Amino acid sequence: MFLNTIQAAPGSRKKSRRLGRGIGSTVGKTCGKGHKGQKARSGGFHKVGFEGGQMPLQRRLPKIGFLSRSAKYSAEVRLSELQALNLDSVDLKALIENNIVPAFTKKAKVIKSGELTKAVVIKGVNVTDGAKLAIEAAGGKVED
Repeated sequence: MFLNTIQAAPGSRKKSRRLGRGIGSTVGKTCGKGHKGQKARSGGFHKVGFEGGQMPLQRRLPKIGFLSRSAKYSAEVRLSELQALNLDSVDLKALIENNIVPAFTKKAKVIKSGELTKAVVIKGVNVTDGAKLAIEAAGGKVED
């Protein structure tokens, strides 16, 4: 396959209708816009959600939800991912270097998902209660 041979699938790109090409085309003269009025004129459309001066729906409804700014800097690490690492001690730097968490991560938390059978020392990474029990049961320990 070469870039110069790539084509759209047949029928996926429909030709646009040519407006204003005579009375036989069904869209001649006024081009299907009717006579006069705001919608017939160039630039004659208002902003999205405008309801003719009535309070628009998006302003009538209450604000809901919340998007945490710090959420993108935190990540979760599964026990199964720790099992796959060939390291005796794990910290945030080691998780970033092994592509377990994204490079811009500032804090991580180990959660109890999967199994851990080898002893691992966790340093400077938060751990849930269930994950802590699983790490200690495997012979590892959690350091602050």
